Amino acid sequence: MDIALIVGVILGLAAMIGSIAYALFVEGSAGGFGNFLSAPSFGIVFGGMIASIFVAFPMPHVVALGKAIGAVLKPADDKMGPLVDEAVDVADVGRKGAADLEKAVDGIRNYFFKDGVQMVVDGYSLDEITEIMETRIEYREKRENVQKSMLKSMGDLAPAWGMVGTLIGLVLMLAGFGGEGGADNLGGGMAAALITTLYGAVFANLFFLPMADKMGNKTTQTSMSAALLVEAARLIHQKKHPLIVREKLNSFIPPGEWKTEG
Repeated sequence: MDIALIVGVILGLAAMIGSIAYALFVEGSAGGFGNFLSAPSFGIVFGGMIASIFVAFPMPHVVALGKAIGAVLKPADDKMGPLVDEAVDVADVGRKGAADLEKAVDGIRNYFFKDGVQMVVDGYSLDEITEIMETRIEYREKRENVQKSMLKSMGDLAPAWGMVGTLIGLVLMLAGFGGEGGADNLGGGMAAALITTLYGAVFANLFFLPMADKMGNKTTQTSMSAALLVEAARLIHQKKHPLIVREKLNSFIPPGEWKTEG
């Protein structure tokens, strides 16, 4: 579970609930927490948002929405230093010969790098290895951008459906305004109508829009790691000395993760 995401959601909810509690119990505002709970409002916002996603995206992408959310919740592995260490070790083995490099392939932990080294073993040319690996990066980014687009669309649609719910509430409120006790119920009816707008804003600004940004950040980080591994495979194909491999790959990582030994 991504700790930063959990901390952010908890802080956001705590700030919102704490402010409501302060207004109710310290400043003495009328009403209670029950005024902020409405199953119909939740149904309109969440149900309408999901319905719009079905309209906007193909069924396979919608079905994979849970996978996209799971990817956001997964902890980010942004340490690239270990990738450099592994590449240097493999480069050292690769200089001994193709047979030794082939034996080392099974021990490579990163599947993308493993495929790249396997292509070196299989005799692919330098250009072929580069083209294949970069094409895989390109289309992985495209798939993840679709997932990001779905999350962003949910964040954009939630406030819109909140407004739809508000309009529905206002219609119902005004329809009964001319009846007995209508004026007395105006304030409560208006509050109930606005709950859907609140729900839409919370869904958008605390959940789906930040999740879309996090997905984009993870895609960028993964692509940086993949670019490092493409260069590593190229250097191994060229049988570069491990010291040269490390120095070149250090360019991809923060100076704090650099190592100088071969």
